[in-house]
Amino acid sequence: MTTLITVLVVLVFAVLLYVFYRMQKRHAKFSTRVYTALAIGIVFGGLLQLIFGVDNQVISQSMEWINIVGEGYVGFLQMLIMPLVFVSIVGAFTKMKVSEKLGKISATVLTSLLATTAIAALIGIGTTILFGLQGAKFTEGAAETARISELATRQESIQGLTIPQQILSFIPKNVFADLAGTRATSTIGVVIFAAFVGIAYLGVKRKAPKEAEFFANLIDSLYKIVMRIVTLVLRLTPYGVFALMTNVMATSDFVAIINLGKFVLASYVALLAVLIVHSLILLSVKVNPFDYFKKAFPVLSFAFTSRSSAGALPLNIETQTKALGVDEATANFSASFGLSIGQNGCAGVYPAMLATIVAPAAEIDVFSIGFILMLVAIVTISSFGVAGVGGGATFASLIVLGAMNLPVAIVGLVISVEPLIDMARTATNVSGSMVAGIVTSARIKDLDREAIKDDSKVIDVNA
Repeated sequence: MTTLITVLVVLVFAVLLYVFYRMQKRHAKFSTRVYTALAIGIVFGGLLQLIFGVDNQVISQSMEWINIVGEGYVGFLQMLIMPLVFVSIVGAFTKMKVSEKLGKISATVLTSLLATTAIAALIGIGTTILFGLQGAKFTEGAAETARISELATRQESIQGLTIPQQILSFIPKNVFADLAGTRATSTIGVVIFAAFVGIAYLGVKRKAPKEAEFFANLIDSLYKIVMRIVTLVLRLTPYGVFALMTNVMATSDFVAIINLGKFVLASYVALLAVLIVHSLILLSVKVNPFDYFKKAFPVLSFAFTSRSSAGALPLNIETQTKALGVDEATANFSASFGLSIGQNGCAGVYPAMLATIVAPAAEIDVFSIGFILMLVAIVTISSFGVAGVGGGATFASLIVLGAMNLPVAIVGLVISVEPLIDMARTATNVSGSMVAGIVTSARIKDLDREAIKDDSKVIDVNA
């Protein structure tokens, strides 16, 4: 009987996928299809849990099939990450009309990412105190116990890791291994290697223009090929978003969410506050936040459902260049750097909240200026090299808690609601990198302000 019901659930899922296919054939807007997929995924997944319950075998079996679409889509996007990061960074150098802008672009992007992460950390601390969560005790069940044991093992691999050692870990000692993504810091390793290639290109351009032109044409061809693959994969976005949201809603433990409701609510309030800060930053460069969020919603909704900053990279770059008027060099820099540096949600808000919660257990006054400044500094520094393909928040939290000699068990105690919070964290990460791109493009006076206001300037994945 269970198998029959599972088949029926999967068939209903397949029928809904066909609905999105028909919408595409009728040339419905990409954003309309994404929003519809998001909404139907919430309803369909929620109904599955209400009918069967989160631990029912029907749910587990049907999710295995549904995840072929959701996780398969994320897998295709992750397939593109390293090639896209490499050609994007090198392409930023070859497309740069004025090489003097390079320093200003990279400095402004990094400053924006790190500054917003520091602000996010302050917001995380303030929100935790506002909700009275400092010193809060959470229930430890079987899942939490297993998670804490796993974290203890993981903590050993980074325990005693000094800031200089962490910086050294960024260096791509074997770029081919980093292109294969074998390390937690592989993405930033590829960024560093690509930057060296780009700088070398600028040197060759001055001394051997003919060879430099050949290389630039080669990179341009590679970039066009990779972006064409991106376009093909992006056409699957509505299907992927639908499957991912269905899985989240069907498998989330609503009882645990209620038990940890105060922490979940505080997390969402903090992340919303960070988005408000993003809006204020946009206003400072004379960009309407409403125009920004309207154009950015497809990529932010994908980041929300997929929980993968790296998976959202192609959409991030496409949205910045085609819909938000950011110049290509800046968009490539900000989107690529944003994968491993200054993630506002995963490396900013979350570690700061967890550290503030457990600080009283170590007899630390969370109202102390010294504690707040130390925590913000450690959070900002440790935001370098945070992985953008899941697990980044855990990695960042372990580093921060370890650096401040605070117990790491808190990371395991919130495991049951971590996926729900991670959705909003990831969307905040992506928004931070996009805002950095807009601010930087505005600073170098290459921002196409008319594109942001033009509703026809949207991501077109049907071309």
